[in-house]
Amino acid sequence: MKTVYLGTSEFAGAVLKSLADSPHRPALVVSRPDSPQGRGRKLTPPPTVTIARELGIDVYQPDSVNTDEARTRIAQAEPEALCVCAFGALIKEPLLSDRLILNVHPSLLPRWRGAAPIERSMLAGDSRTGVSIMELTAGLDSGPVALQAETPITPEDDYATLAARLEEISGRLIVSAFDELQAGTLAQHFEAQDEAGVTYAEKLTAEDRRLDPTQPATQLALRVRALSPHIGGYVELSDATRLGVLKASVADEEHASADAVEEAVDIKGTCPRLQTADGVLELLTVQPPGKKPMSGADYLRGLKR
Repeated sequence: MKTVYLGTSEFAGAVLKSLADSPHRPALVVSRPDSPQGRGRKLTPPPTVTIARELGIDVYQPDSVNTDEARTRIAQAEPEALCVCAFGALIKEPLLSDRLILNVHPSLLPRWRGAAPIERSMLAGDSRTGVSIMELTAGLDSGPVALQAETPITPEDDYATLAARLEEISGRLIVSAFDELQAGTLAQHFEAQDEAGVTYAEKLTAEDRRLDPTQPATQLALRVRALSPHIGGYVELSDATRLGVLKASVADEEHASADAVEEAVDIKGTCPRLQTADGVLELLTVQPPGKKPMSGADYLRGLKR
């Protein structure tokens, strides 16, 4: 089946690889324009663009996909259907109605519609999540769902491990969806979402990254897992600098009750510790401003030099 793929993020790039290795290999990948990245603000292509070029697939990066020029470019690829995955921009009429658009969304819709479904499912302490293949409509992730598959969220998961499983599921599920579309059987699977179960995965903000010591250590450890390694949490030190936190764990009861510290972050031991309203959070991997990630122990050794 002839397809066109719209995606931007690393997650979308991973799903593209699966689709490109199927009978539904996209004839064209549409993505966002290059943008400044890193400390040097170097103009850098989106991850999906880099992967598409490695795969030898034509790439198109318009300022907006909702223009006559963009619609014409997509039509020139003669797709029978489109696939959207983490594109990062709204797709509007009349492109929405030109042909069927299948959306790959990493949550069990209607739970966690929106921008950050993986992180929000972990932050909420969900025991499971998954992938939904839905028809893209004008509403935010509100179209009818054709296929779903789920996976548990384990206590060992962080964003990286969970996203990797969801990428594999997404690739497999979108290929199955196009198989069924080609066979004429996909339409019978579409079901409207239950509006009573809707929750929204709001875009992450700097406040979501802050490890607030007034919260329990268990909740903060979950927050670090949900944001690592791609974003990371942070603690505020006594000099108002922000210390990034990429891995953390709740100290055992004996360690936690050993001796309270006067300041929120204890830097006197072998590993930085955050004293919280309920328990102590050990900061196992940290990232000082302008530096690479390092173990908490190495960070403390550097302070003591």
